Amino acid sequence: MNISPSPQLPTSETVELSSNFNIPIVLVVSGSVLFFIQGIVAAVMVLFGIFLLVQTILIKLKFTGDSLEVYRGKKMIRSFPYKDWENWQIYWQPIPVLFYFKEVHSIHFLPIIFDAKILHFCLNKYVPKSNNNP
Repeated sequence: MNISPSPQLPTSETVELSSNFNIPIVLVVSGSVLFFIQGIVAAVMVLFGIFLLVQTILIKLKFTGDSLEVYRGKKMIRSFPYKDWENWQIYWQPIPVLFYFKEVHSIHFLPIIFDAKILHFCLNKYVPKSNNNP
């Protein structure tokens, strides 16, 4: 049984997730290679990869004591209080690519452009699965 140590988190209540450029880079590189086979599909992949690359640079997620906060630069653009969460899931293990969470009145999908291990750790800490409706 392979047990990995839990990620080291700051001692403060607020945890900012570090950026992860894997998905944007894979899309841009794959699209570039595919360009000679299927130009339109390749162009869409490269453009989407560039879009995600910019989002990875600009958007930050912070877990606080009572909510998940989304920042563009230093400006908070949205807050998602944990009390409103009904469920969450990280899709396609062992290579996580999509983060889903459902609030009382809405659902959200985010590409994994953040550290997936810290994301999973924080989700279990702040919104444990036992509190979710499967």
